[in-house]
Amino acid sequence: MKNVALKPESYRTAKAQAILYAPAHCIELLRTGNTEKGDALKTARIAGIMAAKRTDELIPLCHSLPIYRADIDYQLGSDHVVIVAEVETIATTGVEMEALTAASLAGLTIYDMLKPHCNPDELCLDQCKLIQKKGGKSHFRKVLNTPLSAAVIVLSDTVAAGKKPDTAGQNVLEILQEANFKDIHYQVIADDPVQLKALIEQYITEFLLILTVGGTGLGQKDLTVETIEPMLQRPIVGLMEAARAFGQRRTPYAALSRGVAGYIGQSLVMTLPGSRQGAKESLVAILPAIVHLFDVQKNVPHAGGYQ
Repeated sequence: MKNVALKPESYRTAKAQAILYAPAHCIELLRTGNTEKGDALKTARIAGIMAAKRTDELIPLCHSLPIYRADIDYQLGSDHVVIVAEVETIATTGVEMEALTAASLAGLTIYDMLKPHCNPDELCLDQCKLIQKKGGKSHFRKVLNTPLSAAVIVLSDTVAAGKKPDTAGQNVLEILQEANFKDIHYQVIADDPVQLKALIEQYITEFLLILTVGGTGLGQKDLTVETIEPMLQRPIVGLMEAARAFGQRRTPYAALSRGVAGYIGQSLVMTLPGSRQGAKESLVAILPAIVHLFDVQKNVPHAGGYQ
């Protein structure tokens, strides 16, 4: 089963259809609801909704999802019925399989209720396919349309002294590279507020995105927030709220992160935790928002030459 633990939840929908071909007199039975077993369309609607809710039990390796809405609709033709299933959720993965399962099970239910009224070769369930999906990576993109440069500043006395390798900052670099950030400037410094402030003042003339890694906790030397917060000219509180909420569902320690985010000039500056997992989870949680922000503001001129 695919690991979706680090994917952010989002609103997702899917629509699928199947077509059942049947003799004209069987289609009329569907219109009137008078098959031998009762109203086939109403029964199939319930079957389709139930199938959507139990897809993970029917198809191996499908994730169990909270189904917030599932419905079945029909379009009756002269010799066929089009079955349309729609499913909605807020989850880490999509509901395509739930919609497809709902459409196919509704079709099979109608097939079963019509088979006493015709020969088997007169019924055919066909063209079960996905016709629409929204949400997830196809809707909330995590890759920039146009490459941009960025800067990553890692704050750690032990890493700066060469006593341990930097895993958190390297993880952040990999995520940014996958998101189409190019020519990323990477620097490790000690927990030094004076040096950090000087670097931020320099980098806001060169980079549209500046990420710090480390110094957001409650240790005596964790002064990243105290250094950067007074510099923010337009805070974006929601970014760190989203990062902490994402992390809180994975570890209760996320509530101790004091990270801040916002604009200094035309540069977006964000502070990430110093732990590898904390930095990764925080950045993954807000990456779609960052990408959207830069994609929609790509024409804003910047002192560093980016447009």
